[in-house]
Amino acid sequence: MAALWAEPDFDEHELVQLVHHRASGLTAIIALHSTHLGPGAGGTRFWHYPDGVGALRDALRLSRGMSYKNAMAGLPMGGGKAVVLLDRDGRKTPAMLAAFGDAVEALGGRYVTAEDVGASVADMVAIAARTQHVCGLPAEQGAVGGDPGPFTARGIVLGIKAAVAYRLGTDSMAGIRVAVQGCGSVGGGVARLLAAEGAVLTLADIDAARAQRLAAELGASAVPCERIMATPCEVFSPNALGAVLDRAGIARLDCRIVAGGANNQLAQAGDGAALAERGILYAPDYVINAGGIINVSLEYLCRRHGQPCDLAEVEARIARIPERLRAIWQGAQDSGESADVVADRMAQALIGRG
Repeated sequence: MAALWAEPDFDEHELVQLVHHRASGLTAIIALHSTHLGPGAGGTRFWHYPDGVGALRDALRLSRGMSYKNAMAGLPMGGGKAVVLLDRDGRKTPAMLAAFGDAVEALGGRYVTAEDVGASVADMVAIAARTQHVCGLPAEQGAVGGDPGPFTARGIVLGIKAAVAYRLGTDSMAGIRVAVQGCGSVGGGVARLLAAEGAVLTLADIDAARAQRLAAELGASAVPCERIMATPCEVFSPNALGAVLDRAGIARLDCRIVAGGANNQLAQAGDGAALAERGILYAPDYVINAGGIINVSLEYLCRRHGQPCDLAEVEARIARIPERLRAIWQGAQDSGESADVVADRMAQALIGRG
């Protein structure tokens, strides 16, 4: 236990549970960072990790990010996250999903799960057969719930437009060069929305064929993953996995703005300051990418309280993402601190840790 406390990403987490279910082969970690504002809400990541230490650190960082994200979005939810450790082949089985649902149910509502990397709406349906503490369940067109990806993408694009207005002084995305890293549910949605507004896109994805297909669809260009961060552009939009903004990555950037949906983009403390030193405006990830959790959290809360879910309320909350970003950027300008430091201080005050 002392070793866990010594982990640099352990931040007074309320609970860190290691789950192993021999019969199904499930190995998972559930981390609750804070339930100060409500049950810890955050998705489950299904991923192959080289070792358990990497999985633990991911769970710790992601759950802390969810505390901050939910607080800054004004949701009555705390922060939690789960990671399910997969073999190299990425195999998931119904038995594993059932066992994971049982683990969530055993926490008695302290943790509410949803989709994340490697998880689908169908996975949430399977988990919901074993626990009521799950969201992101199927929804009819125009209803609250379902895949959070499109809602996340919508909020990110609003944040990108706010950043372009703040740094470049224009309300139009026409001709603005955006380098999009990651073309999955969120990154692909971001790219499509930006293309519709006339942005000039360069795309990259670990699945090069997927990036090429999306580029052909949108009239964009595609480059290998290792080149995307050095692409000359106004906006670099990371929408894949986290920790891409380390010192080496920041040095490669040729942009004015970083604004994207990947969680935990900054590799370590001080990387936000490194961006600021280069004159790059940073949109803190847990503020700009809150659209998905806004959608599925309201789905869960309405269902639990027997109330109708109002999509207009979801849209109204997502529409407030730009004003939160502007407050952070103004605070950074006034204080001389980096945007991530200002945002963290605001979030910590909201969860009673300021």
